[in-house]
Amino acid sequence: MYLFYSRLINIPIHALSEEESNHCINVLRLSKGNTLYFINGMGDFYKAIIIDAHPKKCTVKIIENLDLLYKKHEYYLHIAIAPTKNIDRYEWFVEKAVEIGIDEITPLLCDRSERKIVKQDRSKKVAIAAMKQSLKAYLPQINDITDFSKFIQAPFKGKKYIAHCIEQEKVLFQKSIVSKEDILILIGPEGDFSKTEITLALNNGYQAVSLGNSRLRTETAGIVACNTAAIINQQ
Repeated sequence: MYLFYSRLINIPIHALSEEESNHCINVLRLSKGNTLYFINGMGDFYKAIIIDAHPKKCTVKIIENLDLLYKKHEYYLHIAIAPTKNIDRYEWFVEKAVEIGIDEITPLLCDRSERKIVKQDRSKKVAIAAMKQSLKAYLPQINDITDFSKFIQAPFKGKKYIAHCIEQEKVLFQKSIVSKEDILILIGPEGDFSKTEITLALNNGYQAVSLGNSRLRTETAGIVACNTAAIINQQ
């Protein structure tokens, strides 16, 4: 399946950008009459055929809307996570979380953060590529890096969790999730959240949870949380 992303898709005749046209005609070697597919990241999933295989302005005709086959999951998952010092590891988290299924990602600036700058546009490109790879119809919201103390004061209608490693009363994340319930979970940096941050989160309605007995890297913890939510909601 040849899948393309365009935020704005004209119906029934859509022209690809020059970059996409070059990729479609010169790289993929597609030609007039070939079938391809489009997503806009907002739920629409279209089937189209090439009617003009121009390498700089390839034109297609939309022939079918397949959005009913690619429905959005019935819960909202927001993971706020401290970006790793090695940006490749953070982008790996973004890629895999999108493939599994996530609705919103916020990089967090914490007391022990090793990285304080994240290029939002770059993260979005990674998310778009992962969305296409996994045949998702929805592009998650990718936020700019946000200070921890400011973030936890923002309203959220679902359940709020903070995963940390300090020895105190916690429940397993998988046992606290209710199917189809909206979820916001905080994942800290390699040095974990500070005690001040944990206390601040608990005072703002967050529940302390454990992701298991293993000591996990930040990006691994994020994927465990994402996959756990997906599995509970498939039961």
